[in-house]
Amino acid sequence: MPAVVLVGAQWGDEGKGKATDLLGDRVDYVVKFNGGNNAGHTVVIGDEKYALHLLPSGILSPGVTPVISNGVVVDIEVLFEELDGLIERGVDVSRLLVSQGAHVIAGYHRTVDKVTERFLGKRRIGTTGRGIGPAYADKINRVGLRVADLFDEKILAEKIEGALDQKNHLLVKVYNRRAIEVQETVDELLQHAERLRPMVADTGLALNQALDRGETVLFEGGQATMLDVDHGTYPFVTSSNATAGGAVTGSGVGPTRVDSVIGVVKAYTTRVGEGPFPTELFDDMGAYLQKAGGEFGVTTGRARRCGWYDAVISRYAARVNGLTDLVLTKLDVLTGLEKVPVCVAYDVDGERYDEMPIDQTAFHHAKPIYEELDGWWEDISRCRTFEDLPVNAQRYVRRLEEISGCRVSAIGVGPRRDEIIGIHDLIHARA
Repeated sequence: MPAVVLVGAQWGDEGKGKATDLLGDRVDYVVKFNGGNNAGHTVVIGDEKYALHLLPSGILSPGVTPVISNGVVVDIEVLFEELDGLIERGVDVSRLLVSQGAHVIAGYHRTVDKVTERFLGKRRIGTTGRGIGPAYADKINRVGLRVADLFDEKILAEKIEGALDQKNHLLVKVYNRRAIEVQETVDELLQHAERLRPMVADTGLALNQALDRGETVLFEGGQATMLDVDHGTYPFVTSSNATAGGAVTGSGVGPTRVDSVIGVVKAYTTRVGEGPFPTELFDDMGAYLQKAGGEFGVTTGRARRCGWYDAVISRYAARVNGLTDLVLTKLDVLTGLEKVPVCVAYDVDGERYDEMPIDQTAFHHAKPIYEELDGWWEDISRCRTFEDLPVNAQRYVRRLEEISGCRVSAIGVGPRRDEIIGIHDLIHARA
């Protein structure tokens, strides 16, 4: 049975949670391999709506083992708040596994994140202020805290002291904030240690053994391709690898075990935070997409910037991730539009770009070259086969498939769990 990677193919908020949930009853493990509680996804099951931030969305599927692997940064307090919220609603969370190698977000990471962002002013990145970036920075600087450290108080205190040695100088002398006491942070983290202990495992070993047994493992990426720290619109990116390669380094499962890579795209494009966005709409149509699509962040509540579908970034995502399939979401939001523009290329100072500009300045100045497609008026929320869709909706999907360089295997036609059209099998092993 296959190992499947699922990633966002735009700037996030594409509906990855719904795509994961769609596959949930067909997989044995769902793995979060990057990011932290700086992004969220909404899953609608019947009349119930679940907003998840740190947990893999597979936690909502009975019989599935959800995994927070080593590539994630974990805010322990947020983890238990989210778990408690699900327990109150009758969700079984007992199968959750947390990697002993995952890095931990401490209070000082959140403090540094917020004061740094304010200090940057107009050069701000647009972070969520949840300490994600500083925690990853400590990981790379080799002064990070890992889950395993919570079970050895002496080592934990030594690591926190080393991390705060520099940060307190920064907080006091640059940002005019008070110094953070070592013991304060030790106590903050140790209060959760015993509750966390039963969940902690060598998740890399567990996942490889699951694949050896013939079980199916789904790797669920946080954020999205255009926010990847290496391949996104740097510096307006997240602090981790949100592309398919991150599933390998972030889980301890080798690349030869991955069978398929699914990219999730909206039928239009959105972005949260700062940074260039070629197809962004600043008119009434942008406001319409925002309202009709409910485009407000699950984690932050921030309004999402909205624009037309961008095939340039879709082709780029298909290439850097090695996509085998696309899941197209929110097609229903476009219902009622007479014409639907699609960006097929960019104009940068009179030069046409069919592929992503490698120069940051060029991308910042990219102007979309549009192709207009005919819209449709019919309600598509009850469509369950591709043939049920209005002819113009079918043409729109086929055109996106053609210019995005990857087949569309499923289409979201509404927010509910069952409002989706399956065209091709998303779970397929390599021949």
